[in-house]
Amino acid sequence: MKLKHYLITDPIFYGTTPDTIEGSLDVIYSHSLPDFALFRDKQSTNYRDLAETFVAVSRSYKIPHVMLHRDYTLADELGADGVHLTSSQFDAIVEAKNLGLYVLISTHTHEEALKAQKLGADAITYSPIFASPNKGEPKGLEDLKEIVAKIEIPIFALGGITTEEQINAVSTTGAYGFASIRYFVP
Repeated sequence: MKLKHYLITDPIFYGTTPDTIEGSLDVIYSHSLPDFALFRDKQSTNYRDLAETFVAVSRSYKIPHVMLHRDYTLADELGADGVHLTSSQFDAIVEAKNLGLYVLISTHTHEEALKAQKLGADAITYSPIFASPNKGEPKGLEDLKEIVAKIEIPIFALGGITTEEQINAVSTTGAYGFASIRYFVP
C-alpha cells in the first residue's frame, strides 16, 4: 500500500494573509497533491479568513481530505472534511465526530494512541519519529512499528520527515501515511 501524504501548513512557509496562503498553496499543489492537507496556524489573529482561503484553494485542487487544526466547529462551518485535534483535546473527539468530521488527533505515547482509538478517532499522528526542531527525543522506526501493531486505526508518522529516504523507511513500518511541514515546501 502506498503511504498517504499529509501536508501541514506553517505560517513561516505559507504566510499570514489570504493572498500569501493562496500563492503558496498554488506553488505547492502544482508540485505535489497530498491525500490530506491541514491548515495549522497557531499565531495569526485572522485564522478564520486564512482557513477559509485554505479550504477554498484546497477544494479547487481536489485535495481528498481538507482539515483544520483544533477548531472543529469552524471546520464544520467552513465545510472542511475534518479536524486535527491537539494532544490536549481528547475530550473533543466525540463532539467533532458528532458533527460528521473526520477526526485526527496528535499522539506522542502508546497510551495516547490507544486512548484515541478507544474514544473513536479516525486516525492519529504519532510523533516525533525523526529529529524535528523543538519536538524532543525522536521515537524512531522501531517504536513506530510497535504502535502500528497495537492499534487498528490509521497512523501517520510525523516529525522530521523531509526526504524520500525517510518516507521509504516509514513505509516499512506498516504506517498508513506520513505527515510533514517541510517535505512539501519546494
